[in-house]
Amino acid sequence: MGKKILITGGSGLIGKPLTRLLLQSGYVVNHLSRNPQPHGNANIHVFNWDIEQQQLDEECINGVEAIIHLAGAGIEDKRWTNKRKEEIIHSRTASISLIYNLLKRKPDHQVKSIISASAIGYYGNRKNELLTESSAAGSGFLPEACIAWEDAVDKGTELNLRVVTLRTGIVLSEHGGALPQLAKPIKFGLGAALGNGRQFMPWIHIQDVIRMYLFAVENPDIAGTYNMTSPNPERNLELTEALAMVLDKKLWLPHVPVFALQMLMGEMKAIVLDSVKTSAEKIKSEGFR
Repeated sequence: MGKKILITGGSGLIGKPLTRLLLQSGYVVNHLSRNPQPHGNANIHVFNWDIEQQQLDEECINGVEAIIHLAGAGIEDKRWTNKRKEEIIHSRTASISLIYNLLKRKPDHQVKSIISASAIGYYGNRKNELLTESSAAGSGFLPEACIAWEDAVDKGTELNLRVVTLRTGIVLSEHGGALPQLAKPIKFGLGAALGNGRQFMPWIHIQDVIRMYLFAVENPDIAGTYNMTSPNPERNLELTEALAMVLDKKLWLPHVPVFALQMLMGEMKAIVLDSVKTSAEKIKSEGFR
């Protein structure tokens, strides 16, 4: 039997293909779920948890050497009311705290590493500034949420765990996330750059995302924070033009004005209008390709 990994958020956009990759690589995978159902795969074990009720099946960490923390309420699923903002932050911080409290209660556990998602939203709107992992956090709700998220995860160092935080960019996958939303209007001949189109959008392909998580699992010498983005961040207009070319469509509409995005999305417009130009040199220097 291979090494055992515990994943929170194992049924999400990243969790599903990551689980498949881990299984293919010889690992046994545990999932935490509010609605545990058998997977029909002997190498996937599903355990119940309820963050609001502070309930967690303590057997979920038996034999586990690394925990991958992906769980959290969707950033783009609902408008950012004050209640929704609290839910976004709480779902990320309370979930990892629940796990850390379990580790404290079971000091004989075998967990050595916590590998957690974060987001490039940490940096906020930074125009053309090249952002490395040592760059300061930005201002606004997205940086606020990421700071709270990362601070909660970093408490793992107090438990002598190796902590790796991956600040995820815009994940491109055919199965969800940003790509279908960006492509849909283009398919109908309604594609256009957002705002002035000059904002950097640090993208990464889903296959590189899951490979980077595996890389973090299998390289115990790496620790700390890494940008999980392509070495080639593109401006919104460039990305839109590339999608139109792939889909063999013309872009004939003018840019979508900021006021229209404000009416449609409210404060959430930061997701598509903030300019974040990230460097991937740190993870590349560790040997990731």
